Amino acid sequence: MTTTAPSADARALGLAHYAARGVLETVLARYGTTFQQMIALRAVATAETPVERGEVVGYVVDSLKAEAAEADAVVEELLAGGLIAAEASRLRVTDSGRELFARTGSEQKEISARIWGGIPAEDLAAAGRVLSLVTERANRELATLSA
Repeated sequence: MTTTAPSADARALGLAHYAARGVLETVLARYGTTFQQMIALRAVATAETPVERGEVVGYVVDSLKAEAAEADAVVEELLAGGLIAAEASRLRVTDSGRELFARTGSEQKEISARIWGGIPAEDLAAAGRVLSLVTERANRELATLSA
C-alpha cells in the first residue's frame, strides 16, 4: 500500500501556521508577552540603531496585517512594560527587552530544532520557494481587495 503526501493548500498552510503559532504563544505566555508584542519587539531588538516609531508600526502592520492603531497600541504596551524606550520619535530596546528577546529566542530555537529537524534541505528549499510565492500573491490580492 502506497500513501501519497498531501498537497499543499491554504488549509495545510493555515494548520501549520496555527500549530507553530500556538507553540510560540505558549512560550511567550510564560513571560507575560503576546505574539503581537514580540513582533514589534523584534523590529526594535534586531535594529543596530534606534528605529523610528512609524517604521516599527509599519513593520507590525505589514507582518500581521493589523490596523495601524492596533500596532501603535502594541508599541505603547512595550513602552509601558519597559521593554523599549523612546528617544523623541525613535525607539530603542532596553536591557530588559533585550533579555526577554534573547530568552524567548533561545527557547524558540530549541523547539524549532525539534520541529524542523530531520527535514531534508531540498524539501525545506522547495517549501521556502512555495511559501514565498504564496506570500507574494496573497499580499498582492490583499492590496487589490483593500484598494
